[in-house]
Amino acid sequence: MGGAPATLVQLALIVLFIAPGVTYQLLRERRRGSKPGEQDIAQRVLRALIASVVLDAIYVLLIGPELISSFEPGRGWDGLRQHSRSAAALILVLVFAVPVGVAWGVSELERRRLRSSYRSTPTAWDHAFRDCPPSFVRIRLKDGSWIGGWYGSKSYATSFPHPPELFLERSYRMKSDGSFSAEVTRSMGMYVKCTEIDFFEILANSESGGV
Repeated sequence: MGGAPATLVQLALIVLFIAPGVTYQLLRERRRGSKPGEQDIAQRVLRALIASVVLDAIYVLLIGPELISSFEPGRGWDGLRQHSRSAAALILVLVFAVPVGVAWGVSELERRRLRSSYRSTPTAWDHAFRDCPPSFVRIRLKDGSWIGGWYGSKSYATSFPHPPELFLERSYRMKSDGSFSAEVTRSMGMYVKCTEIDFFEILANSESGGV
């Protein structure tokens, strides 16, 4: 057990080195939305490591002497044990608060700079259903047939990076011209595999009564 304190100090240093970038990367993805290139785990790890290096370099520039003195040989474990609350507060600030603030600030600057072209949603499919109100949806399949249904609170559309799929809570019979007929009775909903879709349309609420 004699080596435990030194090991714990080393572990704390590793966490302080890596965790800020991980926190930054997670919030950036949350604020900006997922990008195709970031689905590669190696790309995500690399981005997090780069962010950690940048943040840690800033920490050293600003409070380097204080950080180094806290982990000097023979003082590291005693310093943490005697000032555990201060150490916990420091970890919260350096590992969470600062990376979150930086990620939020960078995301806001990016949104303002690219306001005319930037979109946090990665695909048109995500954009269509992200804030979609309850609506009728009509779909023409690749074989030329029509299907349609009601997209409501119990419906679901997948989002990136998952392949486009749709569940409509109510299904309707469709006429050959794509107009709606009677609702299918006793239906528990309709699943649509979107690789079979040739065309789909979301009808505004104001038009729903005339479907």
